[in-house]
Amino acid sequence: MAEVLEIKNEEKKLIQSAYRDLLRSIKSKMTDQDKIDLRNAYELAVESHAQQRRKSGEPYIMHPIAVAKICAEEIGLGPTAIVCALLHDVVEDTEVTLEQIRIMFNDKVAKIVDGLTKLDSAYSRNSPQAENFRKVLSTLIEDVRVVLIKMADRLHNMRTLGAMPRHKQLKIAAETSYIYAPLAHRLGLYQFKIEFLDLCMKITDPENYHGIAKKLAQTKRERESYVNQFIEPLKTKIKEELEDINISIYGRPKSIYSIWNKIRTKKVPFEEIYDLFAIRIILDVPSQKEKLLCWQVYSIVTDVHTPIPERLKDWITTPKSNGYESLHTTVIGPKGRYVEVQIRTERMNEIAERGFAAHWKYKGLNKQKDVYERWLDSVRDILEDPQSDAVEFLGDFRANNLFNEEVYVYTPKGDMQILPLGATALDFAFSIHTDLGYHCTSIKVNNKLVPMGYKLKNGDQLQIFTNKNQKPNENWLKMVTTGKAKSKIRSAMKEERRKEGLISREALERKLKNLKVDIESAIELLVKHYKYSSHIDLYYDIATDALCIPDIFKIFKADGNQLVEIEAEKPVNETVEDVVRPPKRVRKKNDLKPRLLINGEPAERFEYTLASCCNPVQGDQIFAFLTANAGLKIHRVNCPNATNLMANYGYRVMKAEWSSTTNSTFVADLKITGVDDGPGVIERLTNQISSNLKLNIRSFSISGNEGYYEGLISLLVTNTDQLNVAIQSLQNLNSVSTVTRLE
Repeated sequence: MAEVLEIKNEEKKLIQSAYRDLLRSIKSKMTDQDKIDLRNAYELAVESHAQQRRKSGEPYIMHPIAVAKICAEEIGLGPTAIVCALLHDVVEDTEVTLEQIRIMFNDKVAKIVDGLTKLDSAYSRNSPQAENFRKVLSTLIEDVRVVLIKMADRLHNMRTLGAMPRHKQLKIAAETSYIYAPLAHRLGLYQFKIEFLDLCMKITDPENYHGIAKKLAQTKRERESYVNQFIEPLKTKIKEELEDINISIYGRPKSIYSIWNKIRTKKVPFEEIYDLFAIRIILDVPSQKEKLLCWQVYSIVTDVHTPIPERLKDWITTPKSNGYESLHTTVIGPKGRYVEVQIRTERMNEIAERGFAAHWKYKGLNKQKDVYERWLDSVRDILEDPQSDAVEFLGDFRANNLFNEEVYVYTPKGDMQILPLGATALDFAFSIHTDLGYHCTSIKVNNKLVPMGYKLKNGDQLQIFTNKNQKPNENWLKMVTTGKAKSKIRSAMKEERRKEGLISREALERKLKNLKVDIESAIELLVKHYKYSSHIDLYYDIATDALCIPDIFKIFKADGNQLVEIEAEKPVNETVEDVVRPPKRVRKKNDLKPRLLINGEPAERFEYTLASCCNPVQGDQIFAFLTANAGLKIHRVNCPNATNLMANYGYRVMKAEWSSTTNSTFVADLKITGVDDGPGVIERLTNQISSNLKLNIRSFSISGNEGYYEGLISLLVTNTDQLNVAIQSLQNLNSVSTVTRLE
């Protein structure tokens, strides 16, 4: 008993210490009421979560306190947001209701907490994750603090993910890299984005993550020496020419994920990546002199170190659509190394570090356009259709509202429009006004007529021609990429289909009424049976004779007040549990020991196949995904489709692992590049694989051009060890430059 009391006292001290630490991290001014609300929120959260513990074993209340501290310290949010962060899980995980929150605090706090509360998991049979994210976004357009607290919540969860089971770690990491990292970029929270991607890599690719981390630690002293060597002459020159300006210069290491990305894309080893850091120059100057002095510093930098002109990026004259402002250039430093230099002011740096949260502090300064308001308008546009499919919505939102690269184009009057890279002329029409998009008949770019699907380039000037009789059609969806355009085209098409289906709807309902069956449940049954996505599609097909009412009633009949199938009277009320229930188990005669375990059971009890999109090999990290009609598919954790499947359909993901070694062979695809030094390349490659490694080649293609060749080889291997030996062995050949496994 004494030991229990001692533990409780220790935990109480730990919680109180964390709370005091939170209070010290709050930088914004607080009124007396703010202090009262903060204390009340803390006490309510402590009491509500008293019996709960995290997977790590620590008291659950430590999580809300940590989230609140991230909001205060790393985002710079004020007292109201910190109160909401402390309360973000009480409605979802305890007996506390939203009404109690409203009475105890106010409507604003209740609304934010509601936005942070997940929907009932049964709300969406298609994808609860997508529905929950849509709910968060719908609150974002009213109060951005919901999303900022959600980001802090996700960051703390990622930092403490070690206690979770492996398959849950993979699902959470996939959801983070699919939505939260791009959204952090879009909101200007660059430190969050970097940490999200690093933590995701630590989970999905631990071998490469720890390998790079170890090499960074080993080369730290050498890097620091080089940074000092680069900075010293700069400091001297800047002090001479701008002696009255307060300037700080330092080297910022690049993230592990970004280094790994360079290694993958450039196909070079770690030792050949020289830009492991960026030099940042920050000026403390009045707002009216920002642009002038940044360019003066750029001039000094290029006097000291040789610039590479094509690598100059001016986001001061034209800020990014998420408010980011900075001057980036690449120069040649000591020893011929390329070094990236970022030049910005204190104001620009705060916006770069804290994004949306810092934006409000400087709103309207320098008469700058409100970039976030413009972005939120585009989010409102795609949220306007409440009937849209949640996964479809999430895909559109992610692809076109979280874009990294942009294109700058102009109206005939010279007004600039910013669209995602890859946007088309028709996207431009919808971005100006929905009606302009609906009735667009032709488009001129730089006074030349172009197709509607023309991909925009920087500096293009567009002129739109319309006709009031023009209407969107299905082909238009192939001509656009932005979420707003896709959403508006789908809405217009649904409205047209709805109008055309009105008469057929009346005819079908009249028939069902005559049969004296429940019309609503009967329509739901027909939509499910014929696999339509909505009632509108059913009525439209009847209107266009793609489906005939007499044919429907050859399959269905009335049974009491219900419509049932004639041949097989099946239950119609399928639930989410039915969807995610594992496929029918089948016993197979197999002398070999099971190679896989799925949810801890031998995989041979399930219907499963290895996914052809990533060709898992024995030894790869894997997961099982329950498909709609093809049983279980076994994917690699780093499969190109893995992030999308886990983020949108996490409830269909099952734990899978290799259970024993067998003599089975697996397909592995390799891409080989190298120097085409004449006859003998093919012979050397095939000899190394077949004669030396004793591996079977399933397929082999090679093409050469101007001294360079590229080959694609499919091998049959038994496990990842054998595959890695093959990759290393081929890499050692003189004529081979790179060998990579295709994903």
